[in-house]
Amino acid sequence: MLLIPCPYCGLRDESEFVYGGPARALPDMDAQTPDAQHSLYRPINPRGPLRELWYHSGGCECWITLTRNTITHEFEDDLS
Repeated sequence: MLLIPCPYCGLRDESEFVYGGPARALPDMDAQTPDAQHSLYRPINPRGPLRELWYHSGGCECWITLTRNTITHEFEDDLS
């Protein structure tokens, strides 16, 4: 079981969250954006610390960004 530190609700079970993938800059999705810029997304999968997006669907319903070590699955104490 993974305990995720929500900055608003405290430590919560991972079942309350939806994983949003690595934190990243997303392209603008307006009518002027060429299809090639948003048609393919290749996620990264590094070993070690990774900034990630998590949606707390079973709690405060906020998107949060946390740093998780992909080897140990421990979260750093940044609570962003």
